[in-house]
Amino acid sequence: MTLIRGHIIALDPTNKQATYFAKACGVARLAYNWALDNWQKQYQADKTYRDECLKNGIEIDETKLNKPSQGKLRKQLNSIKRQQFPFMLEVTKCSPQLAIIQLGDAFKRFFKGESKYPQFRKKGVNDRFSLSNDQFKLIDINNKSFIKVPNLGLVKMRENLRLQGKILSAKIFKQGEKWFVSVAVELQDIIKPQPKTDKQVGIDLGITDLATLSNGEKIQAPKPLKNKLKQLRRLNKSLSRKQKGSKNREKAKTKLSRLHFKISNIRKDFLHKLTTSLVKSYDVICLENLNIKGMVKNRKLSRAINDLGFYEFKRQLIYKANQWGKTIKELDRFYPSSKTCSCCGFIMDKANLTLAVRYWTCPNCQTLHDRDVNASINILNHATKVLTN
Repeated sequence: MTLIRGHIIALDPTNKQATYFAKACGVARLAYNWALDNWQKQYQADKTYRDECLKNGIEIDETKLNKPSQGKLRKQLNSIKRQQFPFMLEVTKCSPQLAIIQLGDAFKRFFKGESKYPQFRKKGVNDRFSLSNDQFKLIDINNKSFIKVPNLGLVKMRENLRLQGKILSAKIFKQGEKWFVSVAVELQDIIKPQPKTDKQVGIDLGITDLATLSNGEKIQAPKPLKNKLKQLRRLNKSLSRKQKGSKNREKAKTKLSRLHFKISNIRKDFLHKLTTSLVKSYDVICLENLNIKGMVKNRKLSRAINDLGFYEFKRQLIYKANQWGKTIKELDRFYPSSKTCSCCGFIMDKANLTLAVRYWTCPNCQTLHDRDVNASINILNHATKVLTN
């Protein structure tokens, strides 16, 4: 069994290297947007041609169709970039080429119904460019780690690559005004079984308490967005008051970006520690299949749900369980876990058990239930779908 994992490492580029990174990100963004624009035009031209043929009863000539694809668009860009975009030659060839390949992958996911229609990239939003495995090297010199980038040289990394396996690609990106590299590694024999604990647990996710375990334990999240919201609003106001294109606006934008980065790091750090602890402590972990996309459409709950990171919590549990030989099970989302008595199976009327009711007594067996603990017990007892391999 193989698994592709990404190791994110902070970089310490010089001013010259940071300028190169910014240029490469700009070239990748331009190539992506150019390819998306031409893809749309070619697709529309094909659609117009087909409609005219059907309208006039003419047989469609397949040779006259553009049939846009990432391969064709890459060849088109290569044929014109020396005349129209000569600055592309100042950075690695991977920057524009892999950006167009990523556009092709985005369309594949769209046609499969796995994602939305690809959108144009914006400057300053997820600035990034990618490198194929033959266009960079990881080098150790005097116990210091470097990444060698084409047309640039050695860039210092804060730490060594911890993953052992075949290196597939690298992505260099900017976040919180800092530069990072994410190295994708294909791992073989990833399952490293942890000592068996012979324990099972059901987990009910919530807003007041992120996770309520079937043993009665409740775990609260740090809620970094909620705690930093006042500061975030102040920096947003400060940014909006600055004149566009001014140095003061760039300074305000940098402060805001760093705060967003800090909020993200606090959330990720907590979730990693929590999920690692759960996977090491239990052999079987049971969850409820929540409709997170539907939940975030509720404008009263969306900010709190996004601040907790339900999706990321589940994603981390699954890949860590795969890595350590543990099992994740899922309960059908339509099972009434909160309304069902975990002792006798009696189901309460929905009208008598609103979200405001945190404790309720079963009319059938007179058992007093904590709503969340009762739900987690039902999740443990009735989860059947296995999510891990």
